[in-house]
Amino acid sequence: MAINRSRVAAALQVDPSELNTLHQVHSATAITVTAPISGAPPKADALVTDQPGIALAVLSADCQPVLFADADAGVIGAAHAGWRGAIDGVLEATLDAMTALGANRAKTCAVIGPSISQRAYEVGPEFIEDFIADDPDNTRFFAQGNGDRYMFDLPSFGLSRLRRAGVGQAAWINHCTYHDPDRFYSYRRSVHAGEADYGRLISAIRL
Repeated sequence: MAINRSRVAAALQVDPSELNTLHQVHSATAITVTAPISGAPPKADALVTDQPGIALAVLSADCQPVLFADADAGVIGAAHAGWRGAIDGVLEATLDAMTALGANRAKTCAVIGPSISQRAYEVGPEFIEDFIADDPDNTRFFAQGNGDRYMFDLPSFGLSRLRRAGVGQAAWINHCTYHDPDRFYSYRRSVHAGEADYGRLISAIRL
């Protein structure tokens, strides 16, 4: 883990101590980073900063890693957005925190990194009920699967939330974690394979 963090820090040209991560808990909590985080990482799922030289990173293994930037304002963000965090508002919370630092939503770009795609994300009927309760229009993110199962389009749901929140540009890079084992870890794939554990992907950004 330390070796990989050092490699990421080197790629971003920062000291490993300036690569900030979180104790991710599938929440809608975003924190503002004004100096490198020391000690135990805070429990949250998004970070923002306007400080040059500070890198922000999130871990994922099917969930959406989302990187944000308003280059004109010099404000960046990173969010871990699984289905729970996304429906509870972690993407909007990230944008709120960036706006508090002077970012303009209309000038902010957001990119969703490697995530599980709809063709690999089978869910049960109880899952879709949470989304319908939030917004009946959310049924558009589900396709019929086998029997009473549905296939959920997490990246499209994330893009919809970002665009509705007023982001100027938003895109998914179209890489599915589940179907590309040579490049990406996948929690769901590891479960289906009966593996004891699974790796994590890191997505990072810095000013």
